[in-house]
Amino acid sequence: MTTPATTFLTLRDLLRYAVTRFNKEKLFFGHGSANALDEAAYLLLHTLHLPLDKIEPFLDAHLLPSEIDAVLRVIDRRAVDRVPASYITNEAWLGTYNFYVDERVIVPRSFIAELIPEHFSPWVTDPEAISNILELCTGSGCLPIMLADMFSEAHVDAVDISKDALEVAKRNVATYELQDRITLIESDLYSNVPNKKYDLIITNPPYVNSGSMAKLPKEYTHEPQIALAGGDDGMDLVRKIVAGAAQRLTEDGLLMVEIGNERAFAEAAFPELNLTWLSTSAGDDMVFLVEADQLSNFTA
Repeated sequence: MTTPATTFLTLRDLLRYAVTRFNKEKLFFGHGSANALDEAAYLLLHTLHLPLDKIEPFLDAHLLPSEIDAVLRVIDRRAVDRVPASYITNEAWLGTYNFYVDERVIVPRSFIAELIPEHFSPWVTDPEAISNILELCTGSGCLPIMLADMFSEAHVDAVDISKDALEVAKRNVATYELQDRITLIESDLYSNVPNKKYDLIITNPPYVNSGSMAKLPKEYTHEPQIALAGGDDGMDLVRKIVAGAAQRLTEDGLLMVEIGNERAFAEAAFPELNLTWLSTSAGDDMVFLVEADQLSNFTA
């Protein structure tokens, strides 16, 4: 009888097998990797405790039977159960930042994360003048960690309605030793937020419209649905966020909201606002900006 230990000998053997399985199962890659090869390489290297950026030296190394079994279990979990890779490895990357994740939070992914290293230039002209930032729907705490790192003089209040999500965020904040710079707040949007003004309000809220929710690939069903579903047009929470921002922003404060592929719904929801669309790697449709003075007469 053929056993895995004799069927597979090297990392190259398992990599080829994993790519074939992933393509055959028509997996969806929307949580970090862009294709079956990248996802397979990441999962195999992580499982074998090898450097994630150096697969070539190890491709033809013979593996122990226990290592082969461990890799095959991971491949099955990804291919059969359609579990996102980040839940299998309990880690996710945004740029150079690494975060702990599990199924209490959605897998970190944000176009706002692309804008933080540039300090939201040209909209923010003096990063050191930013002293208070509010981040709503924080999930794993990835964005507030990046914000605290890039805006050295700022304190970040990070809000989520989910106790479970905040436990994950607490772990990540501690890993980056930012407990003195980031305050985690259990709150339904603004309800428990301190009574103060913020230079920036940043959010990547649930924005998937109901039609799209019904068609999401199976990978997304492993994520907390409360962190994805945004109502009929995806704008249920976005409307509340925009409506509450005016009284919480400084005079020259900025609100930035990520809405994914929902630009048409966002513009329909806020026809009286001249939304500014920020450029990201996916184009100019993913993140909008509103200045505080635009909100002075806004009513939801």
